[in-house]
Amino acid sequence: MTLSAPRPIYLDNNATTQISEGVFEVMVPYLTEHYGNPSSAYRLGRSSAVALDRAREQVADLLGCKAREIVFTSCGTESDNAAIASALKTTGHRHVIVSAVEHSAIKNQCEDLELQGYAVTWLPVNAEGILSVQEVEKALRPDTAIVP
Repeated sequence: MTLSAPRPIYLDNNATTQISEGVFEVMVPYLTEHYGNPSSAYRLGRSSAVALDRAREQVADLLGCKAREIVFTSCGTESDNAAIASALKTTGHRHVIVSAVEHSAIKNQCEDLELQGYAVTWLPVNAEGILSVQEVEKALRPDTAIVP
């Protein structure tokens, strides 16, 4: 009897996750045939734009919102940056509250915001990595735009 090594278990789903078979099957035509830039004016791009609009409508229906409220991004970093920038722009506020153990996507953006003159409050976490709700409440100011 020969024993084989156990198959490794991938545990870094925070960084990337294997695509589900169903999603892969739906995406194959857009990765092989309909791969045009949806922002372009040529036919291949227009067919991609139609598919993208349909996907946006499907997500909006699922979430109970308007399709124009759905923004697709390419990654978590882009999503984090867009959310923070949008909160600052739409509120006009210039203060952000973050924990001292933020993901580098948020940490880097907030460090850059500080260089631009925005106020960033960095809150510590306890030994278990938990951020105190009371500390967040104390840090809130009238000009706080977001607590990512």
